[in-house]
Amino acid sequence: MDLAPHIVHEIVARALAEDVGTGDLTSLAAIPPAVHAGATFVLREAAVVCGLPVVQAVFAALDPALEVRVLVAEGSHAAAGTPIASVSGPARGIVSGERVALNLLQRMCGVATLTARYVEAVQGTKARILDTRKTTPGLRALEKYAVRMGGGTNHRFALYDGVMLKDNHLAILAAQGFGLAEAVRRTRAAVGPMVRVEVEVETVEQAQVAAEAGAEMILLDNMSPENLRAAVAVVAGRALCEASGGITLASIRAVAETGVDFISVGALTHSARAVDIGLDM
Repeated sequence: MDLAPHIVHEIVARALAEDVGTGDLTSLAAIPPAVHAGATFVLREAAVVCGLPVVQAVFAALDPALEVRVLVAEGSHAAAGTPIASVSGPARGIVSGERVALNLLQRMCGVATLTARYVEAVQGTKARILDTRKTTPGLRALEKYAVRMGGGTNHRFALYDGVMLKDNHLAILAAQGFGLAEAVRRTRAAVGPMVRVEVEVETVEQAQVAAEAGAEMILLDNMSPENLRAAVAVVAGRALCEASGGITLASIRAVAETGVDFISVGALTHSARAVDIGLDM
């Protein structure tokens, strides 16, 4: 997914309203309006660069006279000390937008950088790294974009664009007398042939039932590598297999080598550390 300009505008507008509000009192009081300045965004640590279009949007929203120059390619791997963008123009606007720009840029670089580490860990296998819906409320579009910049793959964006029968759905249906196979068949009939149906299972036996019932993707939740390998074998190519549940950088290689098609990692977005970036005036 690309960053839709209207979504970036909405997120930036909310962030500026939160931080600047009716005006930056310090800058308005201390800095004469005619003063111009320049500043550079500099990586304090190695990172995947992500979020430069958002930085441009922040300063454009504050003052059209501010000029942002992008110094490296979006999605590139850059070393500590690398200047990645610069901004010049009215000094009031630069210092007023500094924190919002840095907050969003550091967050997006953090997600992209962590994703790249997971992608690197599974190189040589067929497994692809998926994100989840465990995102910061209001920032999902930016965080899922950052996953893409880090080499990962987006799962469904939200509840409205994909079907996943999870444990709670299945528990509700079971209480109504519908087993796993019937739950998959009923859901498939309801959504039609153009929507992929994914189902969460916890055992090898359930994976086989789901595949036979027509699920197109099966989430293998919290399984050991041995059980993952067995589940992939019984599914036998009838559905895509996704491993999930507490997978870390230390364990992901063993998971990837079981033959699963995807590995979903909530930590990409819920636990990514903000990258250290400075704005040097």
